[in-house]
Amino acid sequence: MKKVLGALRRAIDDYNMIQDGDRIAVGISGGKDSMLLLEALHSYSKFSNEKFSVVGIHIDMGFKDADKAKFEEIQSYFDNKGIEFHIVHTDIAEIIFDIRKESNPCSLCSKMRRGALCTKANELNCNKIALGHHADDVLETMLLSLAYESRFSTFQPTSYLDRTKVTVIRPFVYLEEKYIVSAVRRYDLPVFKNPCPADKHTERQNAKEFVNRLVKEIPDIKDHMLSALFHPERNNLWPEKPKK
Repeated sequence: MKKVLGALRRAIDDYNMIQDGDRIAVGISGGKDSMLLLEALHSYSKFSNEKFSVVGIHIDMGFKDADKAKFEEIQSYFDNKGIEFHIVHTDIAEIIFDIRKESNPCSLCSKMRRGALCTKANELNCNKIALGHHADDVLETMLLSLAYESRFSTFQPTSYLDRTKVTVIRPFVYLEEKYIVSAVRRYDLPVFKNPCPADKHTERQNAKEFVNRLVKEIPDIKDHMLSALFHPERNNLWPEKPKK
């Protein structure tokens, strides 16, 4: 956990993510990233200079074949830890897959889940939402933006949502996925498989596999790519094309 907490603390300090009195809702998907994030933030709150509290929120999308026993296991896990945890039941899966029959469901699904998460965070008087995006997610998003949007772009470590008046923070942006996998195994955190039929069949998965292939050829490539993102002053991109 030392590696995890070190990367988390550095990101929090570098981007001023947490202040005294914050009440932070951690979006819990049930996967390894979000489960470890809530565990790490809870641990960090015990020795942080900033006094804050954390709440876990899981958005149940309503998949009929979802493992309900896992929900109960995760609820029990956080109850035993003394961590406040809430499950929000929705019909997002039915809307996306049965009613709208989306062929590319990820974007709409993300918006609907984020909306449900923000609504519950507001209800629980949380002023911030923490998401489990890690360093590999940063790179994959940048590659997807370059490939499909013709621009160098990725999500920000912190961002303010005007409509819901909450700030989104991503304390794992410095932490590579391999360290998350290791920590989840070591501490035996309860996680469950994503029941979404689109899981592992997305453009993001393609980007992940592409990066993994690059790493086999250039072992340090992820470090170099992340360094370029975290130090934009080194970049040498062209200026805007002069207008005639």
